[in-house]
Amino acid sequence: MKKTYTTSEVAHIIGVHPNTVRLYETLELIPKAKREKNGYRTFTDFHIEQFKLARTAFQVEVLQNGLRKQMLSAIKASASGCFDEAIQLTQDYIVSIQNEINHAYEAAEITQTMLQGKGKTDQVALTRKDVSEKLSITMDTLRNWEMNGLLTVKRKENRYRVYSYEDIERLKIIRTLRCANYSLSAILRMMHALTIDKNISIKEVLNTPEETEDIISVCDRLIISLNHARENAKDMLIRLQEMKSKHKK
Repeated sequence: MKKTYTTSEVAHIIGVHPNTVRLYETLELIPKAKREKNGYRTFTDFHIEQFKLARTAFQVEVLQNGLRKQMLSAIKASASGCFDEAIQLTQDYIVSIQNEINHAYEAAEITQTMLQGKGKTDQVALTRKDVSEKLSITMDTLRNWEMNGLLTVKRKENRYRVYSYEDIERLKIIRTLRCANYSLSAILRMMHALTIDKNISIKEVLNTPEETEDIISVCDRLIISLNHARENAKDMLIRLQEMKSKHKK
């Protein structure tokens, strides 16, 4: 006979409040619990393992660029017993994390080059669609950034926007700052200051009540966080393989 647990017992094992157990069930992060005739929920070892899987994923809070959505999709797939799908989604999640790490390194290098006044002068003329595909940024996101003043794109005589090499470099920095969860207003201050004075203190213009790092430090902090997320995702893969072997129907 399978061992079962009450809501309070699950909360004690995981180290959370009983309300958190109910919340995870409501959000479909763990399977729906069976109920006894008296209405009380009963949980199994699968619920415990699934809860631990979700907690591992949530140890690093990555909110931007769809990473959180990918992570949630993997957890929900596992909760529904679709372990092969969950494993594939987690593998895709790890690839996406690595892409963001690469972006952060690139943004730091670009910023350093801009501050040293050594930016490339190569001329390119890309359409919004070209930029969207090149940087893996949706066209709606590009529109939003432009509407909020983060970037002013020149137009051709036919009124179509054309993006220069400098525009592309700035978009790469903006992309990483958004992944690091900086507000549009903080990013706007930095981009505006860089336009006026290449010698401006990035630390000063980027400063918000919550953050005091300069752009290079932001990238470093983001890379550390993403590396942590990647290691946790690898742990998730191990857990998913074990859960698959024990619970797959």
